[in-house]
Amino acid sequence: MSASKRVAVVGVGTMGSQAAWRLAARGAEVVGYDRFAPGHDRSAAGGETRIFRSAHFEDSRYVPLLKHADALWEQLQQETGRELRRLTGCLLMGPTGHQQMATVLESIAEHGLDHEVLDAEGLAKRFPQFRIEDGDAAVLDRHAGYIRPELTIQTAARHAEQLGARIHRYTTVREIVPVANGVEIRTDAGSEHFDTAVVTVGPWVNDLLPELPWEVDIRRLISAWYVPTADAWFGEERPAFIRTAPTHCYGLPSPDGVSVKLGLSRALHRPAGDPNQLDRTVQPEELEIFTDLIGRYMPDLSPDPVRLSVYMEGYTESSRPLVGPLPGAENVVLLAGFSGHGFKLAPAFGDIAADLALDGTSPRPIDFVSTIDRTEA
Repeated sequence: MSASKRVAVVGVGTMGSQAAWRLAARGAEVVGYDRFAPGHDRSAAGGETRIFRSAHFEDSRYVPLLKHADALWEQLQQETGRELRRLTGCLLMGPTGHQQMATVLESIAEHGLDHEVLDAEGLAKRFPQFRIEDGDAAVLDRHAGYIRPELTIQTAARHAEQLGARIHRYTTVREIVPVANGVEIRTDAGSEHFDTAVVTVGPWVNDLLPELPWEVDIRRLISAWYVPTADAWFGEERPAFIRTAPTHCYGLPSPDGVSVKLGLSRALHRPAGDPNQLDRTVQPEELEIFTDLIGRYMPDLSPDPVRLSVYMEGYTESSRPLVGPLPGAENVVLLAGFSGHGFKLAPAFGDIAADLALDGTSPRPIDFVSTIDRTEA
């Protein structure tokens, strides 16, 4: 490993802050660039809480990466003394015949994950705030809970700086130019040369890399917070929760014990358009789907939200992220298109980015997300 390499991290957010930490921890000379500052709310990482879970709906191949992320979450908390994650469990609910529920059960069985299957009667007794329908199943992923995204990003970035990294805040990277012996990072202040660059710019990936051979669909997502009308929401157990179908949604009781955050999936949100001109105003008609979900599955939530937040996420056609060298530019490591399920994996992917930037390869099982020989068909 060439730990003395100079590495640029372009975008010090969800993935970039973790990459900066892992690179700096290995002794690399790290320089980060962010158009705002770590922990800002104008991209994909806002909203107070995000779900961590061990079981995976989308693909059981993520589970080894989740286990690596789990260890790194603990390490980051220990090294910084900050509580970034709390394990409260996560309820996974949906029709037994739905593919995502089948994948969850497969990943649990394959990897021996700590879980509990609840029938309708058991769910009603233990978690009366939720309703399930005939033919539904409920699985409690015990090693799950919530993450504090803004605090996590600021903490990881600050820790990277304590380990020697430098971060240029409010500095927009205009161009990344591969050169014979590395990469040039160009900003309004000039150019700087690096051995390698890690690009983790979230919804700005299409702007910065217009020749990207894969489509990253940038969507405008809404989070909405609702006040419970029943004590069950903040009882002894306060799990995060996900419903797979017929409408994919998720939620988390807020850490302050006041409200419950709800969010929806990709298909239910419109394209974001220019990420520099994000429409952050939520129209009343955009809340109708939340109201319907509350009436059907969570009737003990007051149907009028007390808080709304708009942010962006990048999706690939396959919903698998793009992780690896940029085609034709092996010194540029790309992390993009995490498709709504990247935050819980962020420390693992930050560590993988460090592997790729320093060694050109990673011992982690990333073939299924790698940019090498990647097709989206």
